[in-house]
Amino acid sequence: MTYALGARSLAHLAGVHPDLVRVVQRAIAISAQDFMVVEGLRTRGQMAENWGKGRTPAQCKAAGVPVTFAKPILPKVTWFRYHCLANHREMSDGFGHAVDLGAWVDGKYDGNTGSRYDKIALAMFQAASLEKVHIRWGADWDQDGKYHELGETDLGHFELI
Repeated sequence: MTYALGARSLAHLAGVHPDLVRVVQRAIAISAQDFMVVEGLRTRGQMAENWGKGRTPAQCKAAGVPVTFAKPILPKVTWFRYHCLANHREMSDGFGHAVDLGAWVDGKYDGNTGSRYDKIALAMFQAASLEKVHIRWGADWDQDGKYHELGETDLGHFELI
């Protein structure tokens, strides 16, 4: 079965580096797992909001994040020391260099089911090879080919390197 990105996924690719857009578009066409683009380019406000998840007002204040973004009861979604370091931010070339993809199953988003994301990653790496673009997966931050080790669990995250 051949999959295609929907209108919302295409909209989430706005502002993402064209090389990464090409990889995502090729990957969906060859993937054994349907997926959607959950997020691409992030604003500073979005990054601050994400950084505040799982953190106290004191932690936010110490990091320069407005304390209104503190959400200590939510799970932490980023491990950066500073909130504006994610490659989802606008880089010097004017583009975001990362996307978050989500498995699409029976017409809805499926959180973090590892085997589904392994299929998405396989398609992303095949597409990157075909497009001659180098990417990194959030399940292999250290790029040693050993997935899901050392807390490498950002399964939907792909970025240019």
